[in-house]
Amino acid sequence: MSKFLRVNTTTGEVKFEEVPEKYMALGGRALTSQLVLDEVPPTCDPLGPYNKLVIAPGLLSGTNAPSSGRLSVGGKSPLTGGIKEANAGGIASQKLANLGIKAIILEGKPAGSDWYLLKVTPGGAELLPASDLAGKGTYEVTAICRERYGNKVAVITIGPAGEMLMPAAGVTNNDSDGNSSRYAGRGGLGAVMGSKKIKAIVVDSPTTFDAPVKEPERFKAAARKFAQILQSHPVTGQGLPNYGTNVLMNIINEAGTLPTRNFRFGRFDKAAEVSGEKLAEVAVARGGKATHACHPGCVMRCSNVYPMPDGKVCAPIEYETAWCFGPNLEIGDLDVIAKLNYICNDVGLDTIETGCTLGVLMEAGVIPFGDGEAAIKALEEVARGTPLGRIIGGGSANAGRVYGVTRVPAVKGQGIPAYDPRACKGNGVTYATTPMGADHTAGYAVTANILKVGGYVDPLKPEGQVELSRNLQIATAFIDSTGLCLFVAFAVLDNPEGMPTIVELLNARYGFNLTVDDVLNLGKQVLKAEREFNLKAGFTSADDRLPEFFSLEELPPHNTVFDVREEGLDQVFNF
Repeated sequence: MSKFLRVNTTTGEVKFEEVPEKYMALGGRALTSQLVLDEVPPTCDPLGPYNKLVIAPGLLSGTNAPSSGRLSVGGKSPLTGGIKEANAGGIASQKLANLGIKAIILEGKPAGSDWYLLKVTPGGAELLPASDLAGKGTYEVTAICRERYGNKVAVITIGPAGEMLMPAAGVTNNDSDGNSSRYAGRGGLGAVMGSKKIKAIVVDSPTTFDAPVKEPERFKAAARKFAQILQSHPVTGQGLPNYGTNVLMNIINEAGTLPTRNFRFGRFDKAAEVSGEKLAEVAVARGGKATHACHPGCVMRCSNVYPMPDGKVCAPIEYETAWCFGPNLEIGDLDVIAKLNYICNDVGLDTIETGCTLGVLMEAGVIPFGDGEAAIKALEEVARGTPLGRIIGGGSANAGRVYGVTRVPAVKGQGIPAYDPRACKGNGVTYATTPMGADHTAGYAVTANILKVGGYVDPLKPEGQVELSRNLQIATAFIDSTGLCLFVAFAVLDNPEGMPTIVELLNARYGFNLTVDDVLNLGKQVLKAEREFNLKAGFTSADDRLPEFFSLEELPPHNTVFDVREEGLDQVFNF
């Protein structure tokens, strides 16, 4: 039977609970968001005793369903002040599911200054002293924990940024190789974990794919079929497996949608130098890997292993990170990008938020655009907790306020990712309206706007963008609940058998009798719960807007502005 593992950090009590009927059919994002709505007062201080951190594997995690090892981390965001679900690869989700743990719930707040480690094994769970790990980076903490508890364990941890309660701090876990770089990065949930004085969670499970399945033969057949669907699609079967997520760099640059110099331009003349093709070439030449799986059982393998000149390895450099430390800052050097990425991974910061923040600091003249060494030097201050380091760890909106910069690319306090909303307007609708703050993964309209996957909606025109974003946000909320990687959506959108096969996997796993309509209704239910939390936290339609410079400044080369009408934005959740 699945269990909740509830940890009261005020009292130190650790206990397993039966899962109430209400939550039995939920997993991943559906479970984290519903628990946060039910148990966290929306107006509470995100770093206070009333907030909770919920860590949940997806509904299919722990099985051999392809690419199903994603982990959801939820709570009230210190960055946005609203609800948050951040999603990570790595090995923790599958291990938790194999131990029968439906969710870990961290609650309360300890009075002292001691740090703790939560150890979870087939025999139970316990809090252990961990003040010896305080102040250490995530790579070192992960290595120490693997040495102490075995090199097969999953280590969920935070870096110094999370310990210092920085609003841009993330929660990471490791891949099979021990790289501590699989981040639930967005929204500052690392600071929430830091507020509970939990430095690490070690998950020790001897199995990976043995979560119970009601109808094994039916499940195997559906899993085989789903793997074929993924492997036969040009994006999930060729583009991502060959060049990883950074295959997008040249595509988005060519489309004139690549935010450059803090969102001033849509193209970067050195994009090819930081592209997926170039990354694969350099990584392989140095003995790294062009592609790599972030969790066991992934058939897309869109991660990478990039050896750096200093002998360290950055695994992976994702497209979003290559963009935010590259074109966004006018830096055309993969080694500089890798170094900035590695520092963020180690200190425990979300790379997208940090890249947006460095862009704002460059806008303010604190660092020159294009100066990679200055960016590295500034980012190194985060671990030391200097005033500049804390400003960087505080996120882009905060940096804009401190330095009086109005061209800040953020919604609800969260930095905007690697697609300019003036030239990919469906994504602009998603950025503006998702309960999560600006988030490309919440409704990835790049599919139809740029890649012509699942149809085509002209990215430069306002027509059709609201419907596109709405449908993608609903489908995504469901996929985030299954533990499936969001990238399965490329194949699912183009193959009429895609969504029915996911439903078949769920029905065989649990003995459900769901239809496609049922799972889309689950997506709607998730969004309604998240919107309800934000409404109670004080959000209004005024929060569902992009920064005004997007509607005032034309973006070269298309010379377009974001012109989806406000009335349209207010209709996104009319379902």
